Amino acid sequence: MKINKRAKREAKQLFRSCLVNGLLDESRVRRVVELVVAAGRRDCPAILSHFGRLVKLELARHTATIESATPLPADLQTALEAGLTRRYGRGLTAAFAHRPALIGGMRIQVGCDVYDGSVQGRLAALENAL
Repeated sequence: MKINKRAKREAKQLFRSCLVNGLLDESRVRRVVELVVAAGRRDCPAILSHFGRLVKLELARHTATIESATPLPADLQTALEAGLTRRYGRGLTAAFAHRPALIGGMRIQVGCDVYDGSVQGRLAALENAL
């Protein structure tokens, strides 16, 4: 579906109204969706589509996925969370995962930023270089 400029502009305004102190407020998001659907406008699907995309990107920006080859001790998890919170701001949620396929090291993803210090990542980079 092609989204026109007006629908994008309205979706951005609605999205901004859902931010409270720089963080997304879930209850406001629900209320905005209810109001747009209740309005029954012709461009409602386009507005909600773009609004959903903006919400999804904001949630990804405040979610850190930390994968490691071995389970991380609690003190290291706490230190990683604190460091990521300093770098990306408050409201960051961290999810830790054990992934043996990494062989060694860890991989951190926050939104579009990826920090790959795993053996698997280094082997893949070496393979691409050859």
